[in-house]
Amino acid sequence: MRLKVGGVTVAEYVVAPDLDPTLSPRPYLHPVRTLAGAVVTDALPEDHRWHLGLSLAVQDVNGTNLWGGRTYVRDQGYTWLDDHGTITHEGFDEAADDRLVQRLAWRDRKGEVLLQERREITATLVHSEAWRLSLSWELTAAERVTLGSPATNGRPDGAGYGGCFLRFAPVPDPKVSAGELRGEKQVNGCTRERVEWAVPGWRATLTGASRWFVRTGIYPGVCAAWAYDKVQVIEPGVPWRGRFTAEFADT
Repeated sequence: MRLKVGGVTVAEYVVAPDLDPTLSPRPYLHPVRTLAGAVVTDALPEDHRWHLGLSLAVQDVNGTNLWGGRTYVRDQGYTWLDDHGTITHEGFDEAADDRLVQRLAWRDRKGEVLLQERREITATLVHSEAWRLSLSWELTAAERVTLGSPATNGRPDGAGYGGCFLRFAPVPDPKVSAGELRGEKQVNGCTRERVEWAVPGWRATLTGASRWFVRTGIYPGVCAAWAYDKVQVIEPGVPWRGRFTAEFADT
């Protein structure tokens, strides 16, 4: 499916990807482009095959890996486990060029439903050289669900990833900032309202995180982290909502 702004295709949405189970298959946006056509996302990169453009992905959902790849195990480190789940498309309530309203199910490796999700994706024009992508979610559970990260499972060094993750296209020396904070070391883990990502030709302005997970060195990516240093609990029958926005501008 394609998202369009003023007749211009700015993103493609892969609703039901045919992927190896170890990649934790899930819907994702890729490629995402600027209005001038620059590709800003990456998917299935060689260094982390489970990074899929822009997607919702969490490494520990009641013990199910919905991020992909190896699972971080306390006192063991990263380990291959038979614990990969899937996020499945269950139907659209609305499907327009600039707005999608979708029903999804977060499932464990046996296919049992852990969470139900209502997702809304919109694309809007900001001005002649910029557009805004908004991705909002509402997660509900029949039983108590905890969302965790490698950090909550014992990994040090600020590896609090998992949530709304954007794997950026590979560009040498990307610049990341948040207010006066500069670079991965300062921005990773921060609580600033906005994060700016800039490369030659375009920039992205990101909002919608209580904590940010950022990488510029081993790979380029930013995550609105849901469980940066403590687990996120979703109680039965109590919807958990959030909204992530990314404004992409040609420069």
